[in-house]
Amino acid sequence: MPRRLRLPGRRPRAESGAVPAVAGPPPPGTIRLMPGGFHPPLEEYLEAILALEEEGVAVIQARLAERLGHSAQAVSETVRRLCEAGLLRRAGRGITLTPEGRRRAEKVVRKHRLAERFLVDVVGLPWHQAHEEAGRWEHVISDEVEQRFDVLLGHPTTCPHGNPIPGAAADLSAQHLVADATVGESVRLARITERVEIDGAALVWLSGRGLVPGRRARVSARSADGEVTLMLGDEPGDEREVTLDRELSHQLYVEAV
Repeated sequence: MPRRLRLPGRRPRAESGAVPAVAGPPPPGTIRLMPGGFHPPLEEYLEAILALEEEGVAVIQARLAERLGHSAQAVSETVRRLCEAGLLRRAGRGITLTPEGRRRAEKVVRKHRLAERFLVDVVGLPWHQAHEEAGRWEHVISDEVEQRFDVLLGHPTTCPHGNPIPGAAADLSAQHLVADATVGESVRLARITERVEIDGAALVWLSGRGLVPGRRARVSARSADGEVTLMLGDEPGDEREVTLDRELSHQLYVEAV
């Protein structure tokens, strides 16, 4: 297995985490959008917060800095401006999306995950490359193209990594972490968090061992340090073991079968 996932940050981007200043004296909280209402730096913050929520991670500035690869100062300034714009709110150290912030976050995540499905299912791009490539598409896909993607792909409910497509009513209620599975439990791999999606080497490792959404396995062992061993294979004599370290076992969701 990989020595260590390169987690938790995205590939570092330019240190422009703060939303660019607007020429002239704009009203408090004003954020200028690109034509069509897009603003990639803004959307990346909203998208990252939504992903952290999906992973059950408490959203604080430090987690955003890790995920986005921005400095604490840049994150602090951008969060302040997004709060002023009515897209985020603070509660102590915690950061949450407002209803409008959530609407915008779900809009960009929906386009991102539909793009991933298109790239993998139609274009044939390897799944470990889909997340980064879809990140280039998500800001420029029009609403009309989004709708055509949805129809062309047969109204999918998840991306290739199993994460829910907003607006598609995916049911995650039966899912639990591999880390919480019991020895002897038969499971189906349901989804891989975005924290792993952004690590191409980890996705290549998982794919090479057949650990992709839909794959069935049996939990064969757990160690005191949190490692979980899965037994893969549908036929006697064709089984093989895959051991996940504590970190990775907390990033894969399964369903009992």
